[in-house]
Amino acid sequence: MTSEANGNGTPRSSQRPFRPTLRQATLILPKTGQRVQRRVTFGESQCLQHPNGNGSAEERTPLLGLQDAYRRPSGTPRILLEASKRLLHDGWTFATSRTGKGVIKCSIAYFLGSLATFVPAIAAMLGQQDGKHMVATITVYFHPARSQGSMFQAMLCAVAAFAYAAFIGFTSMGISILFGRVLDLVILGHAVVLIFFCGGGLGFIGWIKQHLGHPLVNISCSLTSLAIITVVTKEGAVQAGRFSDDKIVQVLKMIVMGVLATTAVSFMIFPVSARTDLRENLISFTDSISELLVQTTQTFLLGSEEQLKTPQYKNAMDQHKKLLASVEKNLVEAKYEHFVAGTEREYWLEAKLVSCMQKLAQNIGGLRSAATTQFVILAQPSLGSPDGNDPDARIISSSENARALPIIDETSENGDANSTMPTPAEDSEDSVLTPVDVFAEFISHLGPSMKSLAFTMKEILDDLPFGSGPQYEVTIDAQYKSSLEDAVKLYSRSRQDALSRLYVHKEVNKQRSVDVEADFEEIAASCGVFSYALQDFASEMLNYLDILDSLKLETEERPDGRTWDWLKVWQSKRWRSSTNSTKSHQYRDYEPGLSETSPLVSQDANIPPDGSPHVLENEQNSQKKTVRYRVWKALEIFRRDDTKFAIKVGAGAALYALPSFITVTRPIYQHFRGEWGLLSYMLVCAMTIGASNTTGFARFGGTCGGAVCAVLAWAISDGNAFALAAIGWLMSIWTAYIIVAQGRGPMGRFIMLTYNLSALYAYSLSIKDLDDDDEGGISPIITEIAFHRVVAVLTGCLWGLIVTRLIWPISAGEKLKDGLGILWLRMGLIWKRMPLECRLEGRTSNASMDMAEETRLHQYLDQLEKLRNSAKSEVHLRAPFPDGSYQRLLGYTASMLDAFHAMNIIILKDPNLSSGEAAILRSTSVERAQLSLRISHLFQVMASSIALEYPLNDALPSIEHTRDRLLAKVFSFRKEEKAGVVTSDEDFALLYSY
Repeated sequence: MTSEANGNGTPRSSQRPFRPTLRQATLILPKTGQRVQRRVTFGESQCLQHPNGNGSAEERTPLLGLQDAYRRPSGTPRILLEASKRLLHDGWTFATSRTGKGVIKCSIAYFLGSLATFVPAIAAMLGQQDGKHMVATITVYFHPARSQGSMFQAMLCAVAAFAYAAFIGFTSMGISILFGRVLDLVILGHAVVLIFFCGGGLGFIGWIKQHLGHPLVNISCSLTSLAIITVVTKEGAVQAGRFSDDKIVQVLKMIVMGVLATTAVSFMIFPVSARTDLRENLISFTDSISELLVQTTQTFLLGSEEQLKTPQYKNAMDQHKKLLASVEKNLVEAKYEHFVAGTEREYWLEAKLVSCMQKLAQNIGGLRSAATTQFVILAQPSLGSPDGNDPDARIISSSENARALPIIDETSENGDANSTMPTPAEDSEDSVLTPVDVFAEFISHLGPSMKSLAFTMKEILDDLPFGSGPQYEVTIDAQYKSSLEDAVKLYSRSRQDALSRLYVHKEVNKQRSVDVEADFEEIAASCGVFSYALQDFASEMLNYLDILDSLKLETEERPDGRTWDWLKVWQSKRWRSSTNSTKSHQYRDYEPGLSETSPLVSQDANIPPDGSPHVLENEQNSQKKTVRYRVWKALEIFRRDDTKFAIKVGAGAALYALPSFITVTRPIYQHFRGEWGLLSYMLVCAMTIGASNTTGFARFGGTCGGAVCAVLAWAISDGNAFALAAIGWLMSIWTAYIIVAQGRGPMGRFIMLTYNLSALYAYSLSIKDLDDDDEGGISPIITEIAFHRVVAVLTGCLWGLIVTRLIWPISAGEKLKDGLGILWLRMGLIWKRMPLECRLEGRTSNASMDMAEETRLHQYLDQLEKLRNSAKSEVHLRAPFPDGSYQRLLGYTASMLDAFHAMNIIILKDPNLSSGEAAILRSTSVERAQLSLRISHLFQVMASSIALEYPLNDALPSIEHTRDRLLAKVFSFRKEEKAGVVTSDEDFALLYSY
C-alpha cells in the first residue's frame, strides 16, 4: 500500500511529509520573568500515571515470587495473630481518618441525645408525653460530621422548622376552637383544618423541599412534617377543639437539646472548617485544571486523541467534576462561617475566585472541543490535486494519518523551521496535500509557543492559590502577572506569524476547487480556534491573579476590619447594593420543567422564527387585552410541575390523615401509629416516580432493619438502661458509617429512627414515663411495638407510591426525554438568531447568548443527568430504561455545549467590531445565514425525533456543503483582501469559532 503512486507517477512514499521537528521553545519563567530557551517537557501527568505507581506490574513483581510464601506465618495461632494485627491497623487507620472521626462524632452525639430518654432528670424536663426519643433522632438527622458552616446552616433550618410547625399547630387549634365552640360547626372546622392546614401545610413543605433541593432543607422538612402530623393528627387537641401547647413546647425543648448536643460535639471534638475545606478543594481543583491543560495541549500537538480516551484521563475528568461540586458545596458552607466571623468581604472575593475557576474549567472544555475537531479533520482524505479532480488522489485513512504523526522532536531555536513542508510538494505541480501536511506546517511554527505558554501557566497554577495547611495563606508572586502577560504577548506574535507563514506558502496559494479551499480553511480554522482558546485561557488566568491579589490583601491586612453588615438591618439596602456589585457567583437551581415556565423556554417564548422580537408585537398586545388571556396568565403558576407536586402531596396527606378526624376510625389510626405512616408518605413523595421508588425502598428496608435491631436489643438488655445505651451507641456507629462513609443517608437515618421509635419508646413505657397503656404499658411488648411501626411505614410508603403514580404522574424518563428535546431546541434557537449577525447589526449580546444563558444551559444539563439517575429506578413493562443510550446522548450534548462556550467567549470578548471583522462578516453573510439555519434545522429534527421516539431518517440534511461554501468564502476573502480592507489574524477569530 505504501508504494502506490498518484496520477503523476510519483511514489506515494516520496510524497508523504515528514513530521516536523519542533524548535526549542522560548519560554517565560514565572517567578523571575526571564526568557530562556530550553526543551519543554511536562513529564508524565499525575492523572495519567499507572494506578499502582511508577513502572509496570512486571517490573515490580519479584523474580522469586514464592519467597513471600516461605516468610508467611505458619500455624493457626500465627495466622490469627497476623489477621488481628492487620484488623487493628486498618481500624486505627480508619478511626484517625476524617471519615472515621466523623463516625466517632456522630456516635458521641447520639449517646448524648439518648440521655434525654435514659436520665430521669432530663426526661422529666420533657413532660409525660411520648416522643422523647426525638432528641436522639435529631442528633442523627443533624449529625455533627459536618463543617461549622453547615452546622450554622442546620441551626437556621431547625429554627425555621420549629417556627413553621408552631404556626400550623396553633393556627389549627384556633380554627378548631372557632368552628367548634363559637360557631358550633365542628365538622366544618375539622374539614377546614384537614384541607388547609394539614393538606395545605404539608403540601407547602413538599414544595419547599422540591424547590430548594438542599439536603439540610430536606431534613428540616422531615422534622417539620413530624411535628405538624403529631400536633394535628395525634395529640387530639385539634379534634377536641381545645388549646394545648404541651406538645409544641416539648418539640421546642427537644429541638434545642438535640441541636445543642450535636453542635457542641461538632465544635469541640475534631472541628471542621468549611473555609479550610474550601481552600483545600481549590488547591486540588487548580492542580486538576493544570493537569488537564497540559494533557489537552499535548494531545493537540501530537494530533492523536488516543490519550483522551484512556481510562486514566476519563477518571481524571470525573475527579475534576467531583472537585467542582465539592468546591461549590464548601463555598456555600463557608459563607455562614465568614458571616459569623465578620469577614463577608473575604467571602465575596472567594466567591469571585470560584466563579473565575469555573470559567477556567469551561475553557478547558473549549480546548478539548477544539482538539476533538482537529482529530476529525485529520481523519479526512487528502486535499486533492491542483484542479481538485485527480481520480488517482490517494485517500488516506484515519489510521494512516495517525501513523503519520510520530513523536515530536525538538531542535534548536535557530533551526530551519521553514523547511517543514516537503520539497517535492513545492516542485511538483500535481502534488497532493493532506490534512496532516497542513497541520504539521502549522504546528512547526506555533507548537513551541503553545508549549511555552502552557508551561508558564502550568508553573503558575501549580504554585497557586494557597500554601500548605493549616493556615492555607494566599501564595501569589507579584512577578506572576507580568510574566504571564509577557508570555501571552510572545504567544500572540507567534500565532500571527504561524498563520501568515501558512497562507503565503506556494502550495497553499495555488488555484483549487471550492472543496479543496474549504478543507484547507477548515484546518486553519481548527488550529486557530485552539490557539485562540489557549490565549483566552491565559486571559482568564490574568483575572484569576487579580482576584487572588485582592484576596491576599483582604486576608493579610483587612483594610476595613471585621464587619457584620448583614446584621445591620437599617443598612440592608445599602449593604445589598454594595455587595451585589462585588459578588459575581450566584447559585440557582433550574428544574427542567415541561411547561413554558422552564428557564430555557420562557425567555424566548415570544420570539418569532426569524429572530426579530417585534414582528408579533401588535398581535400580542391585542391578545393581552382579552379577559381569557389574563385568566390564562393568572393561572400560569398552576401549570408548573412544582405546584402540581405540592397540590398532590397535600391532597394525599389530607386523605391519609382523614381517619384521625373521624370518631370511628381514630382509635385504629392511633393503635397502628398512623402518624408514622403519614410521615413515611411525606418522605417517600418525590417529584418523579423513579425518585419515589428509590426513597420508598430505602425507607422500608431501613425500617425493617431498625425494627429487627430494636427487638434484638430489647431481648439482650431486658430493658436495662445501661445495656440499651451501650447497644444504642454501637448502633449509632454502624448507622453513622452508612450515612457518612457510604453516603447512604436515607437508609442510615431510617434504621436509627425505627430503632428509637421501638427500643427507646419501649423503655419509656417500662419506667412509667408515659401516659400510655397501649402496646403492653409498663410491660411493653417489643414485637408488637416494632410490628406497628413496620405496618405504618409500609402503608405510608405504598400510599406515597400510589399518589406519585396516579395523581399527575411525572416519569423521570419522560421528563428526561422532553427536557433533552427542549435543550436541543434551545441550542437550535441560538443558531437561528445568527449570533454573528447580531454583532454586525449592533444588537446586544442578549439577542444571541450571554454567559448567564450559557450557565443556564449547563445547569439544565446537570438537572438532566440527575433525571437520568432517577429514571434507572423506574419500572417499565415495555422495555428497560435505555440508560446507556441517554448517557451517550448527554455526553455528546455536553461536548456541543463545550463548543458553544468556545464560540461564545470569542463573540463576547469585545462588543465592538473592528473594520476587518465587519468586512469579513458582510462578505460571508449569505453563507453564514445558510449554515446557521441548517444547523438550527438539524437541532429541530433531533428534538422531534426524540419527542416522537422515532429514529432519524437515513437522508438527514447535511451541513458539509454549506460549511464548505462558508470556509471557501473565507479562504477567498483572505487571499483577495476585498474592498481594500486590511485584516488581521484576530479579525478571523469570530468565523473560526464557527
